[in-house]
Parts: sequence; C-alpha cells; structure tokens
Amino acid sequence: MLSTDDGFDTQASVRRANLRRALQLVFLNPGTQTRAGIARATGLTAATASSLVAELIENRLIIEGEQAASTGGKRATTLSVDASHHLILVLVIQPRHVDIALVALDGTEVDIRRVSYSVENRDLALDEAVSAVAEEFGGRLLAAGVQLPGTTDGRSVLESVQLKWEDVPLAERFERVLGAPVLLINDVDAEAIAEAGMEESPSGYRLFIHLGGGVGAAVTLDGELAPGPRDRAGEIGHVQVVFGEAARACRCGQRGCLESAAALGAMLGEEFYDAMDAPEIRELAAQADEEHLDEGARALARAVKLIGALLDPIEVVIGGPATQLGPRFLDRVRRETEYPARGTAQVPVRYADPRVSLAAGAAQAALTAALGVRWNPEQLRAASASSL
Repeated sequence: MLSTDDGFDTQASVRRANLRRALQLVFLNPGTQTRAGIARATGLTAATASSLVAELIENRLIIEGEQAASTGGKRATTLSVDASHHLILVLVIQPRHVDIALVALDGTEVDIRRVSYSVENRDLALDEAVSAVAEEFGGRLLAAGVQLPGTTDGRSVLESVQLKWEDVPLAERFERVLGAPVLLINDVDAEAIAEAGMEESPSGYRLFIHLGGGVGAAVTLDGELAPGPRDRAGEIGHVQVVFGEAARACRCGQRGCLESAAALGAMLGEEFYDAMDAPEIRELAAQADEEHLDEGARALARAVKLIGALLDPIEVVIGGPATQLGPRFLDRVRRETEYPARGTAQVPVRYADPRVSLAAGAAQAALTAALGVRWNPEQLRAASASSL
C-alpha cells in the first residue's frame, strides 16, 4: 500500500511519497499525463519519473496508452489508470439491507448487489455476503470501505443506535474473510467526502448536514474530513435547540433535540423510513403538515447559524433523503438564517449534488487509505453512476 508508514526508513518513505505524487497526477489527468509531465510537475529527474511509472505499471495501478501530441520531438506515451485489475469493495450497511458495490480504480462500477436481512439474521447475512465477494473477487481486492450509521474510529463501530451495535470490531472481522484492509466510515462523513470531491480544488470549511431518520453533520477542510479527537464530530442530532412548550419529546428521552424537530420522521410523519425511495419521500412531503416543516426548518436554521458563525464555512450542504423535500423547505431554512448577526457573514445553504451516490464517499475514503490518492470529479461521478 502506498499509504504505508515506513517509520525510520527515510529512503523508502521518500520513494512511497513520490509514487503517490506520480499516481495522483495520473488520476488527475488520465489519458493525457506523461512521464515528462510527471517529471516537470514533481521536479524529479526524467530517470526517476520513469522509474516511478515502471513500478506503478508493474503493480497494475496505471497503464500506458496512446502517444501524446507532438511538441516538436519524439512523441511521449500517455498514461492512464489501470481499471482492469484492482477493485475497491464498498458496503453501505443499513438496518434492513446492505448495498454492495465493486469499483474499479477509474471509478467505474464492476458489480452491484443488495442483500436484505432482518435484525435477527443481519450478522450472518453480512458475513455470508462478504464471503461471497471474497470468493468471487478476492484476488483483485485492494481495500474495502464500510459505510454505516453511527460512530466509528475506522476499525470498530463505537456506537450505532440504528444497528444496535456497540464496540463491534467489524473491520478486523471482515479483513479475516477478505484478505484486504477494511476501513469503517460514518455515513454522514462519507457523504461529506463525496460532496467535497465534486470540486476540482475544494478549499475552506464546508459544513455537511444529513437529514434522514436522524440528523448528523460532518465538516471538511480543503476537501478532507476534519474529524474530532474522540471520533464524535458531527453528532448534533441530540443537541437541544427548541425550548419551552414547543419542545417535542425525542427518542433519546430528552425534549427539544434537533432530531425531534428536523429529522424526516418528525417533519413527514411516522410513515417515513430511511429506505424509502425518492418518489415515496416526495409524496410524503407533499402531504406533510406545513407547521411541522416550518418547525423543522427553524430548528435546523438555529444549528446552521451557530455552527456557521463558529466555522465561517464556504457553504452549508443539506444531504440525505431531505433533498427530496424540494425548494420550499430549502427556502424556509435560508429565510430563517438570513437575519443579521453582527460580526458574522451570511453562509450559502444548498442541497447536496444529486449526482453523488451513497457509495462514492466510502469508495473514495478506501482509495485514499490504500493508495493516498483521490479521484478527480469525473471519476467520482463514475463511482456514483448507480442508484446505491
């Protein structure tokens, strides 16, 4: 893995860093990048750049393509990402089912499938699904990204109310079957990573808020996730923002939590559940109590205004099933945040990019963990091609 820490082996560390730089340049400009271009961009000698390319080709990470346009001398050979061998496995775990995708290095999906289960047989169904993937694709697996609702340190599920898991060493369990490194990632963090990756050069803070059966948030800085030291960043759903008689009871036992007003169940009614498809959510939204939608928008706006004043983000992005609430809800939130608060700047609020799929963020996180590189926006959109 190119992201491996070589400790005190300085020469090996430098070599790996240069391999990552060269590989990232090919990821950014597949089909046009050349050895000479890598040498120019990195300041390395032509011989060193050629050596790096040779190693990347040997490891089946890049391939040679057609010859580049002539600049007066011998035409250079272009380089592209090798999509023929390595695969990234993505598992998007939900309470009632898991969506599975196998993604090639160029972002295209090779295989997608869904496995449904009950609470009683979920662990067995997940293990069987992972075993089936390992049997079919095991020799090609580079890494796996496992996306789930709840807090995680990347190795264990620290707590997931939806899945009723606590301190579950899931990465180690799956690694024994897959024979490849596994990274666990919170579902909102994964959405935020994918959203930031849709820009060529993301900069500044971006606040991402997921509204679905629950409420969660994530912050990215210059396109990279900005986690907290205790892996609890973004857990804003049970912070109290509504008080007095307007405060509703929350499933956590408190009253006035953000989730008790702004989660989709609170706004659309008990018929809502996270696995509903977009048309069903839109139908519920059309029939929803306008007062409940107003209360949810107000509560969300209070959180947005306060966090926005703290972070000074470039924008606030609302994602998850809430994107199906339509322009009226978004306008409500915007109006509630537009009051002047001295010393602060007005922060733009928008819905998440509809081209980003649920699997894209976890795939990107696994790719970065394994190789230390990121897809360009076009490749990330390829990883979002399905309806996962």
